[in-house]
Amino acid sequence: MRPMSNATRTLLALTLAAAFGGFAATALRDGLDRPAHAQPATPAMLPAISALPTAVAGQPLPSLAPMLEKVTPAVVSVRTRQVVRVSPFGNDPFFRRMFPELSQQQLNQSLGSGVIVDAKNGYVLTNHHVIEGADDVTVTLSDGRTVKAEFVGSDPDTDVALMRIQADNLTAIRLADSDRLRVGDFVVAVGNPFAVGQTVTSGIVSAVGRSNVPGVGFQNFIQTDASINPGNSGGALVNLNGELVGINTASFNPRGSMAGNIGLGFAIPSDLAHNVMQQLLAGGVVRRGTLGVETQDVDERIARSLGLDVARGAAVTRVYAGSAGEKAGLEPGDVIVAANGQRIDDSETLRNFQGLQAPDAQVALDVRRAGKPLTLSATLREQPRALEGASIDPRLSGARFAELPETARRSGVSGVLVEQVAGGSRAERNGLREGDVVLAASSGNFSDLPSFRASLGKQPQQLVLRIARGGAQGTLPMR
Repeated sequence: MRPMSNATRTLLALTLAAAFGGFAATALRDGLDRPAHAQPATPAMLPAISALPTAVAGQPLPSLAPMLEKVTPAVVSVRTRQVVRVSPFGNDPFFRRMFPELSQQQLNQSLGSGVIVDAKNGYVLTNHHVIEGADDVTVTLSDGRTVKAEFVGSDPDTDVALMRIQADNLTAIRLADSDRLRVGDFVVAVGNPFAVGQTVTSGIVSAVGRSNVPGVGFQNFIQTDASINPGNSGGALVNLNGELVGINTASFNPRGSMAGNIGLGFAIPSDLAHNVMQQLLAGGVVRRGTLGVETQDVDERIARSLGLDVARGAAVTRVYAGSAGEKAGLEPGDVIVAANGQRIDDSETLRNFQGLQAPDAQVALDVRRAGKPLTLSATLREQPRALEGASIDPRLSGARFAELPETARRSGVSGVLVEQVAGGSRAERNGLREGDVVLAASSGNFSDLPSFRASLGKQPQQLVLRIARGGAQGTLPMR
């Protein structure tokens, strides 16, 4: 019989592998390769099945275990409890006020993660959304101890919160310089996904400086393919040295977060989280810088009219008197295309950039004026957190207005929030209620507190506000 060629033997082996599995195919291949006069194999001739190797070329196999033994004691599980009143009338404000006795108490519970960053003082970083609205927060340490957590402060717009716990023998994690992270660096996520217990996943840094994640506030995210699932929020993202590079905060899945991880996870850089923590410890609030300008996106029509080659950037439409932008020399018609070397594609990108800067921060602006490049230097001023209605218009006396949460802005809402209304005040008599969102006014459109104040600068004779309340919209005359 003519011997089979190597190609024929390989093809036959692959065919049998598909039909009967690799074992049968390997046996046939060995048999075909053996000379016709060879003796059948005996047990002594068969290869021995060995255990998994513990070393290669005399070197131990790499493992994350030694690093994680130091890291995992600093990662905690966070449990929250919140008592809410639920009305059979849903969100209808009229019937809820008319029949409060029909409301029933309901206990909401949630799970998340946290990171001990200061063992001496017991400081724990987590996400704002993990503990938002909680009446009671407890922390379970990796050794099984459960302790009560004290709320120190939080910043909803960056989703960072700080807690304090009192316990002995705490282990803290060292913070790394997250600005040194590069795409491709290996990272490890530690947390408590789906409440199954402390879990470790690994991956790489997929991107840095992400700022287009839906439904989240000011953004400068680290993107990673290390699995981040519900319950991982507030947990640690560490480098291979066991240093904290980020606080896990969000995952993206078109079917919703509970559908699980698809390789798009996001973490707050440790530098940003540490800055927020320091501000919360110093004053309980986070202060932000602003240029004090209004801008709009640059489309093709605006690009042509301003002599730009590309439809990109934030076009300045108004510069407020006494603002950082005015002092820097910005003028209406200027287009900001970069800030501190960071590309500015539109108004939202510029707003996000400003929201991550502190007051008095020095900013180098790359500007296009009449189509020509220009570099300006600005020193940011503090962004106002709230305005008293009486300082804007007497008809608003008793109301205090605040900026909308960035999560609301990213969902498409524009305007200002009615943060508080004093009982018996003129604003209350005019119908304003705490929690209202002022979307527009007869005095003009606005998108934030400075533009709200500017639109009412001349105190119009008739003032009508367009209000969003409880899922409905309507108008409210101010008298």
